[in-house]
Amino acid sequence: MPIWNKEMECMPREEMEVLQLRRLKGALKYAYERSAVYKKKFDDIGFKPGDLKSISDLSKLPLTVKEDFRDNYPFGMFAVPMDKVVRLHASSGTTGKLTVVGCTQSDMGNWTELVARMISMTGVTSADVTQIAFGYGLFTGAHGLQYGMERVGATVIPISGGNSEKQLMLMKDFGTTVLVSTPTYALHLGEIALEQGIDPKKDLKVKFGLFGGEAFSEEYRKEIENRWGMLATDNYGLSEAGGPGFSGECHLICGQHIAEDQYITEILNPETLQPAKPGEKGEVVITSLCREAVPVVRYRTKDVSSIDYTPCDCGRTTARLSKITGRTDDMMVIRGVNVFPSQIESVIVNVEGLAPHYEIIRYNKGFLEDIEVRVEINEDIFIDNYAVLEAIEQKLKHQLFKTLSLNPKVRLVEAHSIERSAGKAKRVIDMRTKS
Repeated sequence: MPIWNKEMECMPREEMEVLQLRRLKGALKYAYERSAVYKKKFDDIGFKPGDLKSISDLSKLPLTVKEDFRDNYPFGMFAVPMDKVVRLHASSGTTGKLTVVGCTQSDMGNWTELVARMISMTGVTSADVTQIAFGYGLFTGAHGLQYGMERVGATVIPISGGNSEKQLMLMKDFGTTVLVSTPTYALHLGEIALEQGIDPKKDLKVKFGLFGGEAFSEEYRKEIENRWGMLATDNYGLSEAGGPGFSGECHLICGQHIAEDQYITEILNPETLQPAKPGEKGEVVITSLCREAVPVVRYRTKDVSSIDYTPCDCGRTTARLSKITGRTDDMMVIRGVNVFPSQIESVIVNVEGLAPHYEIIRYNKGFLEDIEVRVEINEDIFIDNYAVLEAIEQKLKHQLFKTLSLNPKVRLVEAHSIERSAGKAKRVIDMRTKS
Protein backbone atom coordinates (compact mmCIF):
# COMPACT_ATOMS: atom_id res chain seq x y z
CA MET A 1 0.00 0.00 0.00
CA PRO A 2 1.47 3.44 -0.95
CA ILE A 3 3.14 5.50 1.81
CA TRP A 4 2.43 9.22 1.60
CA ASN A 5 5.82 10.51 2.81
CA LYS A 6 8.43 7.74 2.74
CA GLU A 7 11.26 10.04 3.79
CA MET A 8 9.67 10.84 7.15
CA GLU A 9 7.50 7.79 7.73
CA CYS A 10 10.24 5.26 6.95
CA MET A 11 13.25 7.10 8.37
CA PRO A 12 15.68 4.87 10.34
CA ARG A 13 15.41 5.35 14.12
CA GLU A 14 18.91 6.81 14.47
CA GLU A 15 18.25 9.43 11.78
CA MET A 16 14.87 10.28 13.28
CA GLU A 17 16.41 10.94 16.68
CA VAL A 18 19.05 13.21 15.10
CA LEU A 19 16.28 15.14 13.30
CA GLN A 20 14.19 15.36 16.48
CA LEU A 21 17.08 16.70 18.55
CA ARG A 22 17.92 19.34 15.95
CA ARG A 23 14.30 20.43 15.69
CA LEU A 24 13.81 20.29 19.47
CA LYS A 25 16.70 22.70 20.04
CA GLY A 26 15.16 25.09 17.53
CA ALA A 27 11.66 24.69 19.00
CA LEU A 28 12.83 25.46 22.55
CA LYS A 29 14.77 28.53 21.39
CA TYR A 30 11.70 29.67 19.45
CA ALA A 31 9.37 29.16 22.43
CA TYR A 32 11.75 30.96 24.82
CA GLU A 33 12.15 33.98 22.54
CA ARG A 34 8.55 34.23 21.30
CA SER A 35 6.32 33.04 24.17
CA ALA A 36 6.09 34.96 27.45
CA VAL A 37 4.60 31.85 29.08
CA TYR A 38 7.55 29.63 28.18
CA LYS A 39 10.15 32.29 28.90
CA LYS A 40 8.81 32.47 32.45
CA LYS A 41 8.58 28.68 32.80
CA PHE A 42 12.18 28.26 31.68
CA ASP A 43 13.50 31.22 33.70
CA ASP A 44 11.77 29.92 36.84
CA ILE A 45 13.97 26.81 36.78
CA GLY A 46 17.06 28.56 35.42
CA PHE A 47 16.92 26.81 32.05
CA LYS A 48 18.22 28.30 28.81
CA PRO A 49 17.45 26.63 25.45
CA GLY A 50 21.17 26.08 24.87
CA ASP A 51 21.28 23.88 28.00
CA LEU A 52 19.54 21.05 26.16
CA LYS A 53 22.12 18.55 24.91
CA SER A 54 20.00 15.43 24.36
CA ILE A 55 16.36 14.48 23.96
CA SER A 56 16.43 13.00 27.46
CA ASP A 57 17.17 16.50 28.81
CA LEU A 58 13.59 17.37 27.90
CA SER A 59 12.51 15.70 31.15
CA LYS A 60 14.16 18.57 33.08
CA LEU A 61 11.62 21.06 31.76
CA PRO A 62 8.31 21.90 33.44
CA LEU A 63 5.08 20.41 32.16
CA THR A 64 2.40 22.40 30.34
CA VAL A 65 -1.21 21.80 31.38
CA LYS A 66 -4.64 22.80 30.14
CA GLU A 67 -4.84 25.43 32.90
CA ASP A 68 -1.94 27.27 31.21
CA PHE A 69 -4.21 27.82 28.22
CA ARG A 70 -7.16 28.84 30.37
CA ASP A 71 -5.12 31.16 32.57
CA ASN A 72 -3.78 32.87 29.43
CA TYR A 73 -7.11 33.09 27.61
CA PRO A 74 -7.54 34.01 24.84
CA PHE A 75 -4.18 34.56 23.10
CA GLY A 76 -1.57 34.46 25.86
CA MET A 77 -0.12 31.14 24.63
CA PHE A 78 0.47 32.53 21.13
CA ALA A 79 4.04 33.03 19.92
CA VAL A 80 3.17 35.16 16.87
CA PRO A 81 1.28 38.43 16.42
CA MET A 82 -2.35 38.08 15.37
CA ASP A 83 -1.64 39.35 11.86
CA LYS A 84 0.24 36.07 11.30
CA VAL A 85 -2.67 33.92 12.54
CA VAL A 86 -4.93 32.69 9.76
CA ARG A 87 -7.11 30.30 11.78
CA LEU A 88 -8.45 30.05 15.33
CA HIS A 89 -9.73 26.87 16.97
CA ALA A 90 -10.71 26.06 20.54
CA SER A 91 -11.83 23.24 22.77
CA SER A 92 -15.44 22.92 23.87
CA GLY A 93 -14.78 24.57 27.21
CA THR A 94 -17.26 22.32 29.03
CA THR A 95 -15.19 22.41 32.24
CA GLY A 96 -13.91 25.96 32.08
CA LYS A 97 -12.73 28.65 29.69
CA LEU A 98 -12.01 27.75 26.10
CA THR A 99 -8.49 26.55 25.32
CA VAL A 100 -7.70 28.66 22.28
CA VAL A 101 -5.14 27.73 19.61
CA GLY A 102 -4.22 29.28 16.30
CA CYS A 103 -2.46 28.43 13.06
CA THR A 104 -0.13 30.36 10.79
CA GLN A 105 0.00 29.58 7.07
CA SER A 106 2.94 27.28 7.77
CA ASP A 107 1.00 25.50 10.55
CA MET A 108 -1.91 24.95 8.18
CA GLY A 109 0.39 23.37 5.60
CA ASN A 110 2.01 21.06 8.17
CA TRP A 111 -1.38 20.09 9.59
CA THR A 112 -2.73 19.19 6.17
CA GLU A 113 0.40 17.14 5.41
CA LEU A 114 0.12 15.14 8.63
CA VAL A 115 -3.57 14.36 8.14
CA ALA A 116 -2.87 13.29 4.54
CA ARG A 117 -0.29 10.82 5.87
CA MET A 118 -2.75 9.50 8.42
CA ILE A 119 -5.49 9.07 5.85
CA SER A 120 -3.20 7.29 3.41
CA MET A 121 -2.21 4.79 6.11
CA THR A 122 -5.72 3.38 6.13
CA GLY A 123 -5.86 2.82 2.37
CA VAL A 124 -7.98 5.85 1.44
CA THR A 125 -7.08 7.29 -2.00
CA SER A 126 -8.26 9.92 -4.48
CA ALA A 127 -10.86 7.40 -5.69
CA ASP A 128 -12.77 7.60 -2.39
CA VAL A 129 -15.80 9.66 -1.37
CA THR A 130 -15.60 10.84 2.24
CA GLN A 131 -18.53 11.83 4.42
CA ILE A 132 -17.40 13.96 7.36
CA ALA A 133 -19.95 13.55 10.15
CA PHE A 134 -17.91 15.35 12.80
CA GLY A 135 -19.47 18.58 13.97
CA TYR A 136 -17.92 21.63 12.29
CA GLY A 137 -17.14 24.67 14.40
CA LEU A 138 -14.24 25.51 16.69
CA PHE A 139 -13.42 21.80 17.05
CA THR A 140 -10.35 20.88 14.96
CA GLY A 141 -11.46 17.39 13.91
CA ALA A 142 -13.79 18.05 10.98
CA HIS A 143 -11.61 20.75 9.45
CA GLY A 144 -8.40 18.77 9.75
CA LEU A 145 -9.86 15.66 8.15
CA GLN A 146 -11.31 17.75 5.33
CA TYR A 147 -7.93 19.35 4.54
CA GLY A 148 -6.19 15.99 4.58
CA MET A 149 -8.80 14.32 2.40
CA GLU A 150 -8.62 17.10 -0.14
CA ARG A 151 -4.81 16.91 -0.14
CA VAL A 152 -5.04 13.18 -0.87
CA GLY A 153 -7.56 13.96 -3.59
CA ALA A 154 -10.61 12.25 -2.09
CA THR A 155 -14.04 13.77 -2.66
CA VAL A 156 -15.41 15.38 0.53
CA ILE A 157 -19.01 15.64 1.70
CA PRO A 158 -18.82 18.14 4.62
CA ILE A 159 -22.23 17.28 6.07
CA SER A 160 -21.23 17.78 9.76
CA GLY A 161 -22.85 15.84 12.60
CA GLY A 162 -26.46 14.82 13.23
CA ASN A 163 -29.45 14.52 10.88
CA SER A 164 -28.95 10.77 10.55
CA GLU A 165 -31.67 10.22 7.95
CA LYS A 166 -30.01 12.72 5.63
CA GLN A 167 -26.60 11.20 6.34
CA LEU A 168 -27.87 7.82 5.13
CA MET A 169 -29.60 9.31 2.10
CA LEU A 170 -26.38 10.99 0.97
CA MET A 171 -24.35 7.86 1.67
CA LYS A 172 -26.58 5.95 -0.70
CA ASP A 173 -27.00 8.65 -3.34
CA PHE A 174 -23.40 9.94 -3.37
CA GLY A 175 -21.73 6.55 -3.03
CA THR A 176 -19.85 7.33 0.20
CA THR A 177 -16.89 5.01 0.79
CA VAL A 178 -15.36 6.67 3.88
CA LEU A 179 -17.10 7.71 7.10
CA VAL A 180 -15.40 10.21 9.44
CA SER A 181 -17.10 10.50 12.83
CA THR A 182 -16.93 9.52 16.46
CA PRO A 183 -17.19 5.75 16.95
CA THR A 184 -20.38 6.10 18.97
CA TYR A 185 -22.07 8.01 16.16
CA ALA A 186 -21.01 5.37 13.63
CA LEU A 187 -22.73 2.71 15.70
CA HIS A 188 -25.79 4.88 16.17
CA LEU A 189 -25.96 5.60 12.44
CA GLY A 190 -25.81 1.87 11.80
CA GLU A 191 -28.81 1.42 14.10
CA ILE A 192 -30.82 4.06 12.24
CA ALA A 193 -29.94 2.42 8.93
CA LEU A 194 -31.31 -0.93 10.04
CA GLU A 195 -34.49 0.76 11.34
CA GLN A 196 -34.97 2.22 7.86
CA GLY A 197 -34.48 -1.16 6.22
CA ILE A 198 -30.94 -0.33 5.04
CA ASP A 199 -28.26 -2.97 5.57
CA PRO A 200 -24.99 -0.99 5.78
CA LYS A 201 -23.02 -4.00 4.57
CA LYS A 202 -25.13 -4.69 1.51
CA ASP A 203 -26.85 -1.43 0.62
CA LEU A 204 -24.05 1.08 1.20
CA LYS A 205 -20.48 1.30 -0.11
CA VAL A 206 -18.68 2.45 3.04
CA LYS A 207 -15.42 0.50 3.36
CA PHE A 208 -13.36 2.75 5.66
CA GLY A 209 -14.20 4.39 8.96
CA LEU A 210 -11.78 7.00 10.36
CA PHE A 211 -12.77 7.54 13.96
CA GLY A 212 -11.58 9.97 16.61
CA GLY A 213 -12.79 12.35 19.26
CA GLU A 214 -13.16 9.68 21.96
CA ALA A 215 -11.48 6.51 23.14
CA PHE A 216 -13.10 3.20 22.24
CA SER A 217 -12.25 -0.41 22.96
CA GLU A 218 -11.21 -3.15 20.53
CA GLU A 219 -14.53 -4.83 21.22
CA TYR A 220 -16.35 -1.65 20.22
CA ARG A 221 -14.29 -1.57 17.01
CA LYS A 222 -15.39 -5.11 16.16
CA GLU A 223 -19.00 -4.15 16.76
CA ILE A 224 -18.68 -1.28 14.25
CA GLU A 225 -16.90 -3.44 11.70
CA ASN A 226 -19.49 -6.21 12.01
CA ARG A 227 -22.35 -3.77 11.53
CA TRP A 228 -20.83 -1.87 8.61
CA GLY A 229 -18.44 -4.35 7.00
CA MET A 230 -15.78 -1.62 7.05
CA LEU A 231 -12.18 -1.25 8.22
CA ALA A 232 -12.53 0.87 11.39
CA THR A 233 -9.39 2.86 12.23
CA ASP A 234 -8.61 5.02 15.22
CA ASN A 235 -6.73 8.31 15.10
CA TYR A 236 -5.59 10.65 17.82
CA GLY A 237 -4.94 14.33 18.21
CA LEU A 238 -5.94 17.27 20.36
CA SER A 239 -6.35 20.93 19.63
CA GLU A 240 -3.61 22.05 22.05
CA ALA A 241 -1.08 19.95 20.11
CA GLY A 242 -2.38 20.78 16.65
CA GLY A 243 -5.50 18.65 16.11
CA PRO A 244 -5.79 15.38 14.19
CA GLY A 245 -2.67 14.16 12.43
CA PHE A 246 -0.56 13.50 15.51
CA SER A 247 -1.05 9.73 15.16
CA GLY A 248 -3.21 7.24 13.31
CA GLU A 249 -3.55 3.55 12.53
CA CYS A 250 -2.41 1.96 9.32
CA HIS A 251 -4.45 -0.77 7.62
CA LEU A 252 -2.75 -3.44 9.78
CA ILE A 253 -4.32 -2.05 12.98
CA CYS A 254 -1.28 -2.53 15.21
CA GLY A 255 -0.90 0.84 16.92
CA GLN A 256 -1.08 4.47 15.85
CA HIS A 257 1.92 5.75 13.92
CA ILE A 258 3.16 9.00 15.48
CA ALA A 259 4.33 11.89 13.30
CA GLU A 260 7.72 11.80 14.99
CA ASP A 261 9.35 14.34 12.72
CA GLN A 262 6.98 16.95 14.17
CA TYR A 263 6.38 15.73 17.72
CA ILE A 264 8.28 14.17 20.60
CA THR A 265 6.14 11.91 22.75
CA GLU A 266 6.83 10.92 26.33
CA ILE A 267 4.95 8.39 28.44
CA LEU A 268 4.99 9.36 32.13
CA ASN A 269 3.82 7.62 35.24
CA PRO A 270 0.81 9.85 36.09
CA GLU A 271 1.53 9.69 39.83
CA THR A 272 5.29 10.25 39.89
CA LEU A 273 5.53 12.11 36.55
CA GLN A 274 8.69 10.14 35.86
CA PRO A 275 9.23 8.27 32.56
CA ALA A 276 7.31 5.01 32.40
CA LYS A 277 9.22 1.80 31.69
CA PRO A 278 9.47 0.74 28.01
CA GLY A 279 6.11 -0.63 26.89
CA GLU A 280 4.43 0.42 30.15
CA LYS A 281 1.23 2.45 30.03
CA GLY A 282 1.22 5.98 31.31
CA GLU A 283 0.17 9.52 30.48
CA VAL A 284 0.93 10.84 26.99
CA VAL A 285 3.00 14.05 27.07
CA ILE A 286 3.61 15.93 23.81
CA THR A 287 6.19 18.46 22.64
CA SER A 288 5.70 20.10 19.24
CA LEU A 289 8.73 20.60 17.01
CA CYS A 290 7.40 22.70 14.12
CA ARG A 291 4.42 24.73 15.31
CA GLU A 292 4.65 28.50 14.93
CA ALA A 293 1.47 30.02 16.36
CA VAL A 294 1.16 27.97 19.55
CA PRO A 295 4.19 25.81 20.36
CA VAL A 296 3.75 23.37 23.25
CA VAL A 297 6.49 21.96 25.44
CA ARG A 298 5.70 18.82 27.44
CA TYR A 299 1.91 19.15 27.25
CA ARG A 300 0.06 16.80 29.60
CA THR A 301 -2.76 15.24 27.61
CA LYS A 302 -4.20 13.17 30.52
CA ASP A 303 -4.63 10.33 27.98
CA VAL A 304 -3.32 6.86 28.87
CA SER A 305 -1.27 4.85 26.37
CA SER A 306 2.13 3.24 25.71
CA ILE A 307 4.67 3.39 22.86
CA ASP A 308 6.12 0.66 20.65
CA TYR A 309 9.32 1.60 18.81
CA THR A 310 9.62 -1.54 16.68
CA PRO A 311 9.14 -1.05 12.90
CA CYS A 312 5.69 -1.94 11.54
CA ASP A 313 5.07 -4.58 8.87
CA CYS A 314 3.47 -1.84 6.77
CA GLY A 315 6.97 -0.48 6.13
CA ARG A 316 6.78 2.53 8.44
CA THR A 317 9.45 2.92 11.12
CA THR A 318 7.72 5.59 13.20
CA ALA A 319 6.91 4.76 16.82
CA ARG A 320 3.38 3.57 17.47
CA LEU A 321 1.02 4.70 20.19
CA SER A 322 -1.15 1.94 21.63
CA LYS A 323 -4.89 2.47 21.70
CA ILE A 324 -5.88 5.16 24.19
CA THR A 325 -7.47 3.21 27.05
CA GLY A 326 -8.80 6.16 29.02
CA ARG A 327 -7.76 9.35 30.73
CA THR A 328 -6.05 9.85 34.04
CA ASP A 329 -8.83 12.28 34.96
CA ASP A 330 -11.50 9.75 33.84
CA MET A 331 -10.15 7.21 36.27
CA MET A 332 -12.53 6.42 39.11
CA VAL A 333 -11.28 5.05 42.41
CA ILE A 334 -14.02 2.76 43.64
CA ARG A 335 -13.34 1.17 47.04
CA GLY A 336 -9.62 1.46 46.40
CA VAL A 337 -9.75 0.04 42.85
CA ASN A 338 -8.79 2.11 39.79
CA VAL A 339 -11.58 1.85 37.20
CA PHE A 340 -11.66 3.25 33.64
CA PRO A 341 -14.87 3.46 31.56
CA SER A 342 -13.06 1.61 28.75
CA GLN A 343 -12.75 -1.46 30.99
CA ILE A 344 -16.51 -1.50 31.53
CA GLU A 345 -17.16 -1.00 27.82
CA SER A 346 -14.98 -3.96 26.88
CA VAL A 347 -17.11 -6.17 29.13
CA ILE A 348 -20.46 -4.89 27.90
CA VAL A 349 -19.80 -5.47 24.20
CA ASN A 350 -18.85 -9.09 24.92
CA VAL A 351 -22.07 -9.99 26.74
CA GLU A 352 -24.67 -11.44 24.39
CA GLY A 353 -28.04 -9.71 24.57
CA LEU A 354 -26.65 -6.25 25.38
CA ALA A 355 -26.38 -3.24 23.07
CA PRO A 356 -23.13 -1.21 23.17
CA HIS A 357 -24.86 1.78 24.73
CA TYR A 358 -24.30 2.45 28.40
CA GLU A 359 -23.94 4.98 31.20
CA ILE A 360 -21.88 4.85 34.36
CA ILE A 361 -23.50 6.63 37.30
CA ARG A 362 -21.14 7.78 40.06
CA TYR A 363 -22.77 8.28 43.46
CA ASN A 364 -22.00 8.44 47.16
CA LYS A 365 -22.58 5.43 49.36
CA GLY A 366 -22.05 6.72 52.85
CA PHE A 367 -18.48 8.00 52.98
CA LEU A 368 -17.49 5.93 49.97
CA GLU A 369 -18.07 6.23 46.24
CA ASP A 370 -19.83 3.62 44.14
CA ILE A 371 -21.03 3.20 40.56
CA GLU A 372 -24.08 1.88 38.78
CA VAL A 373 -23.75 0.56 35.22
CA ARG A 374 -26.83 1.11 33.07
CA VAL A 375 -26.87 -0.82 29.80
CA GLU A 376 -29.40 -1.13 26.98
CA ILE A 377 -30.65 -4.58 26.08
CA ASN A 378 -30.80 -5.58 22.43
CA GLU A 379 -34.03 -4.86 20.58
CA ASP A 380 -34.68 -8.55 19.97
CA ILE A 381 -34.72 -9.38 23.69
CA PHE A 382 -38.23 -9.45 25.14
CA ILE A 383 -38.25 -7.19 28.18
CA ASP A 384 -40.99 -9.27 29.85
CA ASN A 385 -38.91 -12.46 29.69
CA TYR A 386 -37.60 -12.28 33.23
CA ALA A 387 -35.52 -15.45 33.06
CA VAL A 388 -33.57 -14.22 30.01
CA LEU A 389 -33.01 -10.77 31.49
CA GLU A 390 -31.86 -12.29 34.78
CA ALA A 391 -29.35 -14.50 32.94
CA ILE A 392 -27.96 -11.51 31.00
CA GLU A 393 -27.69 -9.42 34.16
CA GLN A 394 -25.90 -12.18 36.08
CA LYS A 395 -23.43 -12.72 33.25
CA LEU A 396 -22.70 -9.00 33.10
CA LYS A 397 -22.15 -8.85 36.85
CA HIS A 398 -19.87 -11.87 36.72
CA GLN A 399 -17.75 -10.45 33.88
CA LEU A 400 -17.51 -7.04 35.53
CA PHE A 401 -16.25 -8.66 38.71
CA LYS A 402 -13.65 -10.66 36.76
CA THR A 403 -12.40 -7.48 35.08
CA LEU A 404 -12.70 -4.94 37.90
CA SER A 405 -12.63 -7.06 41.08
CA LEU A 406 -15.72 -5.08 42.05
CA ASN A 407 -19.45 -5.74 42.15
CA PRO A 408 -21.04 -2.53 40.83
CA LYS A 409 -24.78 -2.15 40.60
CA VAL A 410 -26.13 -3.19 37.21
CA ARG A 411 -29.35 -2.00 35.62
CA LEU A 412 -30.65 -3.19 32.25
CA VAL A 413 -32.73 -0.59 30.40
CA GLU A 414 -34.85 -0.67 27.26
CA ALA A 415 -33.37 -0.27 23.79
CA HIS A 416 -32.93 3.38 22.68
CA SER A 417 -33.46 4.73 26.20
CA ILE A 418 -29.91 6.07 26.58
CA GLU A 419 -29.28 9.37 24.83
CA ARG A 420 -27.30 9.27 21.57
CA SER A 421 -24.92 11.95 20.35
CA ALA A 422 -23.25 12.85 17.07
CA GLY A 423 -20.29 14.10 19.10
CA LYS A 424 -18.50 12.65 22.08
CA ALA A 425 -20.68 10.26 24.05
CA LYS A 426 -21.22 11.22 27.69
CA ARG A 427 -20.46 7.92 29.38
CA VAL A 428 -20.05 8.97 33.01
CA ILE A 429 -22.74 10.85 34.93
CA ASP A 430 -21.58 12.27 38.24
CA MET A 431 -24.36 12.22 40.85
CA ARG A 432 -22.05 12.52 43.84
CA THR A 433 -22.91 15.08 46.48
CA LYS A 434 -20.06 17.46 47.19
CA SER A 435 -18.99 17.78 50.82
